Amino acid sequence: YIPRSDTYIEKDSQINEEIDRLRHAATDSLLQRRDVIIVASVSCIYGIGSVEDYEGLSVTVVKGERKQRDKFIRHLTDIQYARNDIDFHRSTFRVRGDVIDVYPASDEFAYRIEFFGDDVDRITRIDPLTGEILSELQSLQIFPGSHYVTPYDKLKEALVHIKQELEDRVGDFEKQNKLLEAQRLKQRTNFDLEMLEETGFVKGIENYSRYLTNREPGEQPATLLDYFPDDFLMFV
Repeated sequence: YIPRSDTYIEKDSQINEEIDRLRHAATDSLLQRRDVIIVASVSCIYGIGSVEDYEGLSVTVVKGERKQRDKFIRHLTDIQYARNDIDFHRSTFRVRGDVIDVYPASDEFAYRIEFFGDDVDRITRIDPLTGEILSELQSLQIFPGSHYVTPYDKLKEALVHIKQELEDRVGDFEKQNKLLEAQRLKQRTNFDLEMLEETGFVKGIENYSRYLTNREPGEQPATLLDYFPDDFLMFV
């Protein structure tokens, strides 16, 4: 932000799709199985969303269980999956009657869940491009489309703390007669707060990770290492 000319240059971070997929694949595998080897760069100590929230908000579908189709769709949107019936890609799902196709954030394949009334009739792994059925499954665990997904009650509490800090910081700027900075900070943060309240996600959500994971100032954030079991072996 350049106060003199009131210019804000937004951070433009292009996410490499394959690296993002591998990041999700790493955390998903660590939470589901024991035979996992992760090769990571220094980014393994960068902040990432809370493992408790990420695992706790995952959706499990079991063949033959009772599950309401509409409730399942709402759950998918709550964990940052977008409905897209035309452009089917990672972190999206599409609906055709009683059939829901889900393309997980971590996978190269999509999954088809077929409902019969309020029962899960069939679960299949499919080719996302051709729709060809590759195999049948008895159960499926779908992890959130973002590592920064937060339960709604936690999010509501975080918003209160973010607003409190906003008031403190704006007050500091106004005391120093930095009115442009105060106005810009207010405008930007209020926009982010509104987006978080309405959609549960905002571009640059990692800037608010301390509040979303309920940590103290200066406390270490959750990192990839928190997703490993207690008895893991690390080579540096």
